[in-house]
Amino acid sequence: MKTRGKAKNILIDYLFVAVGTTIYALGVHVFTAPNQIAPGGVTGLATAINALSGIPIGTFVSLINIPLLLLGLKFLGKSFVLKTLVSSVLFTAMVDMLFVFVPTYTGDVLLAALFGGAMIGAGMAITFIRNGSTGGTDITNRIIQTKFPQFPIGKIVLLSDLIIIAFATLVFRNLESALYAIISMFICSKVIDGIIYGLDVGKMVFIVSNHCPAISRAIIEEVRRGGTILPAKGAYSGDPREVLLCAIRNHQFYKVKRIVNQVDPKAFIIVTNAGEVLGEGFKKIDG
Repeated sequence: MKTRGKAKNILIDYLFVAVGTTIYALGVHVFTAPNQIAPGGVTGLATAINALSGIPIGTFVSLINIPLLLLGLKFLGKSFVLKTLVSSVLFTAMVDMLFVFVPTYTGDVLLAALFGGAMIGAGMAITFIRNGSTGGTDITNRIIQTKFPQFPIGKIVLLSDLIIIAFATLVFRNLESALYAIISMFICSKVIDGIIYGLDVGKMVFIVSNHCPAISRAIIEEVRRGGTILPAKGAYSGDPREVLLCAIRNHQFYKVKRIVNQVDPKAFIIVTNAGEVLGEGFKKIDG
């Protein structure tokens, strides 16, 4: 039974890799490459090199991926590298051969940047979800994200791609190309974070009040969210206080604010955005 379940998970992993790579490759072939938009990473570098030398984008990406895959094998494990290898081979086959007959878009460059960035980001995110990658600097980005998990991977991708965009600007000798590339990568990073974290983002609410138990009961009954009451002490008065800590969805905040105002209008509320919330009622905590 365990073997069957493991085989099913592996199959799902590679299905995600295949779907994500297909979307990624379509974004490059249809939108970014034909409009001289270097979408960052090795793919952006390959786009610039293709303009200089004519080397096919997919072939160049595969050549660059070889040392990066060895690096990933050392830091990220065999499973990750195998998925990335599959993605790299699929990307090369699709961009250099399979998609040759797929029409490209050469209309409004801004639309190409927006849709190209969205498709590339969606493809990358789908592979990231199952602990894979599309190769290239995704590997180094994943290593950085593994070492520093507090940094959203979309932001890491955006920062690492700026260098590639600068190089492509010199190749194309067109500042507008760089500006469109930045737009594309900004959209890409937003889509990545939106897909990976978007369903699990929320707000963390700290409520300082003398009526925390009553507020907590009301939140449980009306919002269906639990909380944690923490002991505290006033910094100025030294009086004992209580702080109610509660993780909620974004759309639930107005209900919590109304409850607090009804129970204790003098309460003090601190609200912060939570990039990801894991646990009961939210996303399952994965190993």
